[in-house]
Amino acid sequence: MSRSVVTALLNSLQSTEVRPFFAFKALFDNGNLRFWTGIGNRTINGEVYTGSGDVIGIGGIEEVVDLSARRMTITINGVDSAVTNLALTEPYQNRSAYVYLGEQSQSDVLQIFAGTVDTMAIMDQGDQSFIEIGLESNLIRLQQSSNWRYTDENHRSRYSGDTFFSYVQDIQDRVVVWGRENV
Repeated sequence: MSRSVVTALLNSLQSTEVRPFFAFKALFDNGNLRFWTGIGNRTINGEVYTGSGDVIGIGGIEEVVDLSARRMTITINGVDSAVTNLALTEPYQNRSAYVYLGEQSQSDVLQIFAGTVDTMAIMDQGDQSFIEIGLESNLIRLQQSSNWRYTDENHRSRYSGDTFFSYVQDIQDRVVVWGRENV
């Protein structure tokens, strides 16, 4: 898939000394998760991301040329109680999530993934806890079936003034003579 990359970011990524980072954002009702793989806070697109150093893991990044839905995993280690509380209490499925790639000398980033949160598992291993977040590409919606019914009631629930399906019951058993003589 072709992407447009800001020239300054592209030049920084092609230089002899490169300091790349990843940033992750998930949108929730009670607060958004925003982490980046550096240290300290960083402002990306006007939002403050919390630095998690090298304790964030990103797996399953894959770029393909076809329209297949891909999955990736974000692992956040050493999370604080606020993030754990958000993971326990907030309904997380189908929440928007984004992953960005950047270079530390530049303020511009490149969005490398847009999708939704599918799974969120909290792992506790004695002295260490982490959250593993499974993300699905927005293309997964192409594989899901629609729950719409092609009835007048269902159509009017979406488009209140439209009477498109109102005559379907009247004409469903009607014999229409078309392209042949009347028998």
